[in-house]
Amino acid sequence: MTKPWHEIVVEVLKANEIRLIPYVPDNVLKPLINAIHADPFFTTFSTAREEEAIGIVCGGVMAGMRGMALMQTSGFMTLPNVLASLPCSFQIPALMMVSERGTLGEFNMGQAAVWRTMRPTLDGLAMPWHVITRLDECEFITDRTIKQALMTQSPACLLLSPLLTGGKASPVRTGH
Repeated sequence: MTKPWHEIVVEVLKANEIRLIPYVPDNVLKPLINAIHADPFFTTFSTAREEEAIGIVCGGVMAGMRGMALMQTSGFMTLPNVLASLPCSFQIPALMMVSERGTLGEFNMGQAAVWRTMRPTLDGLAMPWHVITRLDECEFITDRTIKQALMTQSPACLLLSPLLTGGKASPVRTGH
């Protein structure tokens, strides 16, 4: 039987000793967040903002604990200054997992605008990033991205495509 994406991610995080998981609540990431909360291996909690989650992950890394911040696309766009001034500048392997909104039938105009700028922003920061679109690539891309970040001492971002997660359903529209 095939495992869902969030179970695969939990296994990869555990195999790479990624224990510290601060997050900003997100409906798409809810299965992963629930699985992490249910497992005593992880130290996980909600943060008020994405910048806080990145600061916590960076502090954890400096104290010897590996971590990954979870967020959605719109929250990522609060981060360029934090990423440039902390993990990028000081070679801290801060990991991020972002549920990708703004594409494939997105109904929220703000999400769509942010989605168009996220990848160019990551490129501008020279931050490695990879998109996971299929269940059969989830383990490989997640594991290799984590390993590369740790070995090169650089931050990295994993983008979870709606092709993998199902995304967020648009509201039903009537009339017109």
